[in-house]
Amino acid sequence: MHFVTGGASNGKSKWVTEYYQLEDAPHLWLSCNKHELAPLRFDDHQIVILEGIELLLKDLSAQNEISQAREQWQLQLSEWMNWENEDPQRKIILIGTDMNKGIVPMLAEERKWRDLTGWAYQDAVRAADRVDLIWYGICQRLK
Repeated sequence: MHFVTGGASNGKSKWVTEYYQLEDAPHLWLSCNKHELAPLRFDDHQIVILEGIELLLKDLSAQNEISQAREQWQLQLSEWMNWENEDPQRKIILIGTDMNKGIVPMLAEERKWRDLTGWAYQDAVRAADRVDLIWYGICQRLK
């Protein structure tokens, strides 16, 4: 698993596309704008990119207590890792926007989402074999 994070509109998607040479490689790119954390199967693909995971976490935080939301996230991470580990050619790339810097939101539900996202990103970092931070198109490898 590869976790890529960085600021909004900082070039994360472009960097992933170039790093994995996706113009020439078959892959499945899913945008998480539907806010669904469902059992996903990618059996026909070797490279799967899930972009916008903070949106999945937003829905989880809105529908659950924070401990339940984190538990569901950890279960989903485990399922993705199991899928990836079934075949050494498989790779899941999670792309999430860093939203934990700056001003703390005033609304309680936005603070809850921000907190969950921070903890979920920590979970993703622990699960990932590679972690990169992208700022303004420049990559800094963290793990």
